[in-house]
Amino acid sequence: MPVVEVDLITKKYGSFTALDNISFKVEKGDFFGCFGPNGAGKSTLLKIMTGQIQPTGGRCSVLGLDPSASSIEVKKAIGIVPEVESPPSYLTASEFLQFVCSIRKVDDADKRIDYWMDFFDLAESKGTLCRDLSKGMRQKVMLSAAFIHEPKLLFLDEPFINLDPIYQHKLKDYLLALRDEGRTVFLCSHILETAQKLCHNVIILDHGHLALNSSIEAITSKGEDLETAFLRLVGSVYAKPS
Repeated sequence: MPVVEVDLITKKYGSFTALDNISFKVEKGDFFGCFGPNGAGKSTLLKIMTGQIQPTGGRCSVLGLDPSASSIEVKKAIGIVPEVESPPSYLTASEFLQFVCSIRKVDDADKRIDYWMDFFDLAESKGTLCRDLSKGMRQKVMLSAAFIHEPKLLFLDEPFINLDPIYQHKLKDYLLALRDEGRTVFLCSHILETAQKLCHNVIILDHGHLALNSSIEAITSKGEDLETAFLRLVGSVYAKPS
């Protein structure tokens, strides 16, 4: 059984169709990428798969569960980095990670918190309220919260956003290690060069439609890289000059 199965998912907001009959599967151990221009439906799709919103039509299965009917169970089993959400402003970074470990019943919480504080160089800001952290520091806290319980399935929406090149590189290396371990990751990102190095399989969305469902190997075998395929598929307005 696939870890994630999306079957003819549609999402409408009034007369606007954000997703139109989207179907794909993510197998265990797959590093799966979802790409598209702004407004293509990527974040909407991720919210449906993680039980944050319900689809208008179609069916979705995550770890054998229906996120619409079993959103709490799905959220217990996965890790999520949302695109715009920040940690609670009234907690310090350390307090927030302690809270996450408590909710997720992590036994060796102190050890894991220390690890991620060191990984993202957050130790000096351990007692700083999250509202007083920079955007990059808050992103590091959100990443730590998603990774700290070592979920078998991760949903990452623009995980590299607000990170400087040093930590983008460090995060990429960590995600490569997860891929080599056979962990399953669903990634939305605009950084296509990095995504190509990480992903086994990808989909490209354009105005709520599925423009491509392919492996990276199949794309590169045609003499294209992911960026070139993306620019070709999402419309001539984005195409590179010849």
